[in-house]
Amino acid sequence: MHRLEAMRAWMKSRKGQNTVEYLMMLGVIVGIVLVVGVAIKNYLPGLFEQIKGKISGAVNATSSGG
Repeated sequence: MHRLEAMRAWMKSRKGQNTVEYLMMLGVIVGIVLVVGVAIKNYLPGLFEQIKGKISGAVNATSSGG
């Protein structure tokens, strides 16, 4: 009977399951951050060039129009 009780206690213990669940969530979050990071890395240089062009255009328009 002692072994049966020990086995029941072991089956009710969820520490290992919780750890695995947290590690899986952490893995998913890291994966999402990596995908977003790559997307931003590819998107930002073009965005900065567009902003730079608009600022330069605005500066040129106000300096030549005045």
